[in-house]
Amino acid sequence: MNKLSIETTRAQEFIDQSSFEKLEKEIYYKNIDLDQKKGRGSDYLGWHHLPSTISTDLINDIKATAARIRKKANYFVVIGIGGSYLGARAVIEALSNPFAAYKTDDNPKILYAGQNLSEDYLYNLLQLLDNEDYALTVISKSGTTTEPALAFRLLKDHLEKKYGEEEAADRIIAITDASKGALRNLAGQKGYKTYIVPDDVGGRFSVLTPVGLLPIAIAGFDIELLIDGAKKMESLCSSSASPKVNPAALYALTRNALLKKGYTVEILINFSPTLMYFNEWWKQLYGESEGKEHKGIFPAGANFTTDLHSMGQYIQEGQRNLFETLIAVKSPKNKVIIPNDKQNLDGLNYLSGKNVEYVNQMAQLGTSIAHVDGGVPNIKIEIDQINEDSLGQLIYFFELAVAYSGYLLGVNPFDQPGVEAYKRNMFALLGKPGFEKETKEIRKKLQ
Repeated sequence: MNKLSIETTRAQEFIDQSSFEKLEKEIYYKNIDLDQKKGRGSDYLGWHHLPSTISTDLINDIKATAARIRKKANYFVVIGIGGSYLGARAVIEALSNPFAAYKTDDNPKILYAGQNLSEDYLYNLLQLLDNEDYALTVISKSGTTTEPALAFRLLKDHLEKKYGEEEAADRIIAITDASKGALRNLAGQKGYKTYIVPDDVGGRFSVLTPVGLLPIAIAGFDIELLIDGAKKMESLCSSSASPKVNPAALYALTRNALLKKGYTVEILINFSPTLMYFNEWWKQLYGESEGKEHKGIFPAGANFTTDLHSMGQYIQEGQRNLFETLIAVKSPKNKVIIPNDKQNLDGLNYLSGKNVEYVNQMAQLGTSIAHVDGGVPNIKIEIDQINEDSLGQLIYFFELAVAYSGYLLGVNPFDQPGVEAYKRNMFALLGKPGFEKETKEIRKKLQ
């Protein structure tokens, strides 16, 4: 049975225990605020009991749609930005063969658009899709967020010219608001298959809704196992806010106790390259949830051992304001044995007969010891294997922990007011109707 565990002994020596105990008492009441929806942002707690309440009918509908798309398409484009694509990509990349560059096992290759404004990226994507069968989903509550709206306009036009309007409509799935917005209106006009983004689930918490589940299912992975993993973690954490039994509470308490000692940067690390996009999902989840009112821990990510040869020097001997959280994996899916070499010019015969993961595990342990000796606290989160069940557990674990952390910081973990600042400036510079005042103001700044 897959089981997530957390170990904090290599962080405790850096923590003031009286501070930790004070936070431990405080988190008891923060948990009540979550359960009774009394805390800040309580209108966005739809994720809190989502794993245990998701509809079987919805899961079956998503699976049926995924089966239909798999018969039609070699490629499936996910159009979205931030939480509208990062959760799905985190799971898909973690579970996929990184060298499967094309459709395999009857599952489309998943591509992404709407997460940037690069003209070259979109041009190259369209060039690829000229000669391939594809379908897409566009994910947006409003349908007017610039990056995905622009990408969707281009790809919708491309699909309609390639297949005709009727067939194009059958290849487009809109995941949007239940009743309002530009995308909802267009979907009604064109007859797109639609799924709802729940009103009470923010984008960065939406991976266990159709936002994440549809692309994951189309990629060929088991969304029921993913949900079951999240359900296990929900059940485990709902019994108590005590860090002795609630791993999300222990993580939230430890990182906030470290913050009080001046550790303002957290680096999420892994020794499994397929988890790179899990780091990216986590960075958004924690950055948007905590980074407000001039508070919060800065979330960074690193992929070891690769980044030990780039960022390792700084982590070992740079400013002592950072700590590491490791996602450790007990067992790989496959085994590769190191062969004996008669010449032994590389000096590696002492490893002959051992599997590569043994070397990776020793690198992991050696890194942790070195960094702790160098003044970098370490938290270790361990899963048995990278699969749907363990990823579901990790998703819910990190979601609940960031809710606790936000409440301990005294911020609303479920809004993101700062994201709008760049949008206002961009709209003003582009001359968007309704932003005439802002256009005048920003032109003055540029003089």
